[in-house]
Amino acid sequence: MRLLIQHTTHYDFSHPVAHGLQRLRLMPKSTHGQKVIDWTMLLEGLSQETTYEDHHHNSTALVSVIPGASAVTITCSGAVETVDNAGILGLHTGPMPLWVFTMQTELTRPGPKMRALASRLDVAADTSKVLDGLHELADAVLGDVQYEIGRTDTNTLAEEALAAGHGVCQDHAHIFIGAARLLGIPARYVSGYLMMNDRIDQEAGHGWAEAHVDGLGWVGFDVSNGISPDPRYVRVASGLDYRDAAPVTGISYGAGESTLAVTLAVEQQPAGQ
Repeated sequence: MRLLIQHTTHYDFSHPVAHGLQRLRLMPKSTHGQKVIDWTMLLEGLSQETTYEDHHHNSTALVSVIPGASAVTITCSGAVETVDNAGILGLHTGPMPLWVFTMQTELTRPGPKMRALASRLDVAADTSKVLDGLHELADAVLGDVQYEIGRTDTNTLAEEALAAGHGVCQDHAHIFIGAARLLGIPARYVSGYLMMNDRIDQEAGHGWAEAHVDGLGWVGFDVSNGISPDPRYVRVASGLDYRDAAPVTGISYGAGESTLAVTLAVEQQPAGQ
């Protein structure tokens, strides 16, 4: 499947920016299950300083805000070819040792609710049992946390979302990741794109989780949709949690208040084109 993606991120500032730096993780890589055919990133009000691979092997760009800018725009577009690997990404690569992904972060750290959730699962050493247990975990998270927009934000803790019983994809992923780590299973957050079956235009990118299973490697779990990633998914970045894989992070001085607008379109390229 060849997916066409158009993603625009626009910030308006109430005052001209004196100084600003942003870290962009908006460039997918060719990896197991996907091949980047072409990808461009256009910057307005920004100047690219350098590109590099971060500590999680993500393609990253460091950009600075042009002094005096009152708005910045980042437009990404491209085509990515995907195949169905049943959600299996494969062996661990990159500079971070696997044990790092058993460490909790502020966003994933379990409290009483998450500990109770994890205690309901029977994860044996056998690979098939671990995989079954992870699918049970994903089902349990979705059963306990209703998908609901506007009730959480990027700073909501996994324990808070589970206790409240509502959240979005990043909350589902954080709860899954924190519970998997409680069980001694390495897990990480993935940010990327998902082609929806009922529409092209979307309000934001997507987030899901991956867990490392001996004998298989990294396996994806989209808790919000109750499936493992298929050819409709494009991986862009991964990390210990959302903050570690966020598409845009940064700082600015003299900008005052800022407003964010995102437009995103993901569609399948018609056959023969």
